[in-house]
Amino acid sequence: MPQVLVLADHAEGRAKKTTLELLAAARRLGEPAAVVVSAAGPSAQLTEELARHGATRIYAVESADAHDCLVTPTVGALELAVREASPVAVLVPATVEGNEVAGRLAVRLDAGLLLDAVDLDASGTATQIVFGGSYTVTSRVTHGTPVISVRPGAFEPEEQMTEAVEQPLTLPSVDPAGSARVIERRPAPAGDRPALTEASVVVSGGRGVAGPEGFKVVEQLADALGGAAGASRAAVDAGYYPHQYQVGQTGTSVSPQLYIALGISGAIQHLAGMQTSKTIIAVNKDPEAPIFSIADLAVVGDLFSVAPQLTEEVTRRKG
Repeated sequence: MPQVLVLADHAEGRAKKTTLELLAAARRLGEPAAVVVSAAGPSAQLTEELARHGATRIYAVESADAHDCLVTPTVGALELAVREASPVAVLVPATVEGNEVAGRLAVRLDAGLLLDAVDLDASGTATQIVFGGSYTVTSRVTHGTPVISVRPGAFEPEEQMTEAVEQPLTLPSVDPAGSARVIERRPAPAGDRPALTEASVVVSGGRGVAGPEGFKVVEQLADALGGAAGASRAAVDAGYYPHQYQVGQTGTSVSPQLYIALGISGAIQHLAGMQTSKTIIAVNKDPEAPIFSIADLAVVGDLFSVAPQLTEEVTRRKG
């Protein structure tokens, strides 16, 4: 069976949820093989985790520049693995960094590129949401090895234990003139909630939350459900919530099992970033709010009345 290369996004020796989703997507096309780029090789825990989710081969690419250079070592590692494996496709997460890696790799391989796929079939045909969420299209690469970025949350991780074979690859040093280099790192404000791309439940607030204090209602419901808190662009632009939590076309695209929109009218750029969520619940005082057109459950009402009641009921049932 032909191999499908998956870029293994990892942190602190563990695979991120997006990587496990990509392994599930890869099985539709062929035999999943993970590409791990690091300064010292994959940890035993990461190797076991990748094998448990179906990776039959792990290309361990060691690069002294992996930690200090932006994307260039990752692109080089994937190119090296493609030359080694001759895969039928390369899958990367459709994050800001992942899309840049995909674009650069496609240029190096002289290959077709598909961004932000929300589904894949056995022929390699991808489903995409385009033009700000206005259309759903299907696309397939007809030249070279397809390079495809897949939206986080589009696939569910599936355990399928394999005996993964580790194959080391050595990447030459990066030319300093050809790559941006990290000179300082500052940790992002940490919290107990999962990241937007990792969460199976996302609760977002919009302009209807009416201010930073109003986001406590959003956070309380997210915490009760064990999910992530997000915000619309309008809320972020108004200074209600930090930019890194923006959901939408110009923020983070998500596709969780459950998406709850509180006080979000449904601007097209927001819908483009969340409309592939499996179940959508919207709460808005305006019965004509555009978001109701895609909601599985529409609640016309005051979010400051509805959300606390929902939080209380969820907490009661969990207790």
